[in-house]
Amino acid sequence: MRRSILALALAGFSLAACGGGYGYYYANTPPPPMRGEVVGVAPGPGYVWVNGYWGWRGNAYSWVPGYYARPPHAHAVWVSPRWDRDRGRYRFREGHWR
Repeated sequence: MRRSILALALAGFSLAACGGGYGYYYANTPPPPMRGEVVGVAPGPGYVWVNGYWGWRGNAYSWVPGYYARPPHAHAVWVSPRWDRDRGRYRFREGHWR
């Protein structure tokens, strides 16, 4: 029983690393141009719009649509995700609250 729990925990940690859990990942080609999005009315007071972005899924870019979110604390600022050129590849940095 104890070994199976340990094996399950190790498997979970290794999968988290594959999913970009460290805040960045790489692609060999530049991302497509940004898409325009229609920003509707916020669902309530205190919500802010988080822009969509091109993510890298498998071996291709995939659009991740924008959404409304509530900041985790007062005066929090959303830092948008971005792609940077890094030694012949493109590195994606995930968005986060600051």
